[in-house]
Amino acid sequence: MNNKKAVVVGAGIAGMAMARALSLKGFKVTVIERSDKAVGASIRNFGMVWPVGQPSGLLYESALLSAEIWKTSAAEAGFFADAVGSFHLAYHQDEAQVLQELYDVYHKERNLQLMTPGEVLQKSPATVKEGLLCGLYSPTEVIVDPVEAIAALPAYLKSKFDIDFIWGKAVLEIKDLQVSTSDCAYSADLVMVCSGADFEHLYPDYFKQLPITKCKLQMMRIESQPEGWRIGPALCGGLSLIHYNSFKAAKSLNVLKERFQQELPEYLNWGIHVMVSQNGKGELIIGDSHEYANTFDPFDKQFINTMIIDYLKTFATFKSDKISASWNGIYPKLTNGNAYLFEQVELGVYVFNGLSGAGMTLSFGLSTKLIEEIY
Repeated sequence: MNNKKAVVVGAGIAGMAMARALSLKGFKVTVIERSDKAVGASIRNFGMVWPVGQPSGLLYESALLSAEIWKTSAAEAGFFADAVGSFHLAYHQDEAQVLQELYDVYHKERNLQLMTPGEVLQKSPATVKEGLLCGLYSPTEVIVDPVEAIAALPAYLKSKFDIDFIWGKAVLEIKDLQVSTSDCAYSADLVMVCSGADFEHLYPDYFKQLPITKCKLQMMRIESQPEGWRIGPALCGGLSLIHYNSFKAAKSLNVLKERFQQELPEYLNWGIHVMVSQNGKGELIIGDSHEYANTFDPFDKQFINTMIIDYLKTFATFKSDKISASWNGIYPKLTNGNAYLFEQVELGVYVFNGLSGAGMTLSFGLSTKLIEEIY
């Protein structure tokens, strides 16, 4: 029987991952979530578990561990997970040069394959053939349906790890290891605050001192493809090469950036890079953009969606391209270049936050490693 008690604030992916890691260390865990179900950034994303984008070391190792935990959890909980990998596609010589350099740097460590146009098309019927020079294939990426997966995880974590969930209760104060809602207080030996873009309400003075902002992204969903048609690996255009930290290993990346600055300045202004993944229903998730501020216009900008679709058509084509939904999400992002925030804000109380859009990729593995370090 577990004698140590932990309270986790927030039932998004970071909170659930931390709850799992604490349970494995012998804590009896209670997760408190202000909403009746998770509705934030954890369900408003591609569902991509994306090791290829993480730099070598702790982050890449955490992403690989996350991918394995996702696959195990999906098999045991019964939700969709597809270890289909990813393609980064080149239609310009400078993009092909970057892919060659990334292959040279990473292919032994990451089992990357630099494929010819014919090999790419065999693996992905959704790839635009005209002008294709090559594709860098990574086998490590896993696709889940974020809406389905995040909805299924609480019952699974309750059943397998005896983690309790309290829904529809906002945490109003944490003091002396007492976590208070409007009608109850929960004592704990350890508290983890994993409440995403809203944690400043619990620690406003601490939040003001952090190098942190918020990011708004826009995304869309294309209806299920007819007759069970699948696109194969997740697909990315050239703009994605300047988005992920792992790709900074390419020596000629700045040459590619300079061309984008000249030819696609509005894409860079709105932080647009374009990717597509496919869920178990056959729907396609496409996006995204990146706006940075502390407060946002709540409405989507249609011109951003149009820009995303226009660029998507340069490297991907589908049986159906009918948009069935669009949305935006908001997540916290550190401005000092760090990939996450994990700090003790008072005795026994930690903040785990600032995963900068990589929550699905990092949370399971990183929380496991962080808890290993402190216990």
